[in-house]
Amino acid sequence: QVQLVESGGGLVQAGGSLRLSCAASGRTFSNYAMAWFRQAPGQEREFVAGISWSGRLTYYADSVKGRFTISRDNAKNTVYLQMNSQKPEDTAVYYCAATSSVSGATTVYEYAYWGQGTQVTVSS
Repeated sequence: QVQLVESGGGLVQAGGSLRLSCAASGRTFSNYAMAWFRQAPGQEREFVAGISWSGRLTYYADSVKGRFTISRDNAKNTVYLQMNSQKPEDTAVYYCAATSSVSGATTVYEYAYWGQGTQVTVSS
């Protein structure tokens, strides 16, 4: 089992920045590829960004490419999502997820472990 706890959400104005953190506990963190998903009210949960177990490979949804950066610190068992130039359409609950599958996974079905989510609200 892997336990994931997100933090860092909040209210930000359009054009602003936030950094989300996801602290992992349980099994060896570096064995897992990690990702961030988000879910807006009335919408399906969607992939935002992913990172390989080593951190050398990162991949993004087109909607956030160039604005968001995913990173990880395996010594701290933590994955981050730096969000810059935020837009109102970034408003959602953001979830951290872990998979023991190979990196590159972008669907919810490929991730076995999930955090409880953290709310991000971007005002216009």
